[in-house]
Amino acid sequence: MKSRYSLDDLRCFCVVARHGSFKAAATSLGMPLSTLSRRIRQLEDDLQLRLLNRDAHRVTLTSTGEQYFQRSAILFDELHDIDQELHRDKYYPQGKIRISAPINAGSKYLRKIFYDFLIQYPEIQLELNFSGANIDVEAEGIDMAFRVGTLSDEDWIAKPIKDIHFIFCSHPDYDVSTLSNPEELHDHPLIICRPIRVWEMINHESGEKYDYSPKENVRLEVDEGFMMLEAIKTGIGIGYVPSYLAYPMIANGEIKRVLPAWSSEARTMFMLYRDREHIPMRVRLLIDFVMKHFQDN
Repeated sequence: MKSRYSLDDLRCFCVVARHGSFKAAATSLGMPLSTLSRRIRQLEDDLQLRLLNRDAHRVTLTSTGEQYFQRSAILFDELHDIDQELHRDKYYPQGKIRISAPINAGSKYLRKIFYDFLIQYPEIQLELNFSGANIDVEAEGIDMAFRVGTLSDEDWIAKPIKDIHFIFCSHPDYDVSTLSNPEELHDHPLIICRPIRVWEMINHESGEKYDYSPKENVRLEVDEGFMMLEAIKTGIGIGYVPSYLAYPMIANGEIKRVLPAWSSEARTMFMLYRDREHIPMRVRLLIDFVMKHFQDN
């Protein structure tokens, strides 16, 4: 059955019952005494029940009014607590932030930022989801996501924070003497690291661009960069490797660069979040913290 009374009138009744006085309740609610009295009468008319006994000196609850007050006060106290929690979300640096990031770029560029942020804000907690797969940020209730390359989350605000480049690498002893351009990659064993399916390349000497979708001669597919590097070191095939992972291993002689004139076009890492204005304080602080780090470095 549909309720015929106003919840706001019921809230006014609870304030009167709590104070035991129309005058004190009107002051607490910030409304004229006559308005409060009219609203309580309207509530009683809507319910067709008398809730209050009134005389010249005091206000007391009827038996029915006592029942309504005991049940309703719990509801409004809970709503008040919820309102206070939402207010703290908006204005205080506390609570949990759920974050999704690619496992390799996240470990390389974001991990220390997050740790420093936690030291600075001891009442904020982070839940980090580093993965080689692009998870459904909506379904997982993610507050902030980091993505590299083409974005599919169109409803999210995206801030570019870092350009990442990829290069071709193989085992140091692998013979690449017959490999002079990316079109010939299909003649060699290849290693794919998901989610990248198209290798978008540019020749930094000629400016020529070439996109390659590895389908032939794929020996191994993985979803994590270090697994790909181990496979390259083992001699399984040629991989398309983030330069920040490849260069230290090239310097140590563990792998070698292939097609050195070619590398990927810049693949940008973005920071994504849902709202520009109605955003909890903790998320706003982390956005500013991340942006400042990359601007300073």
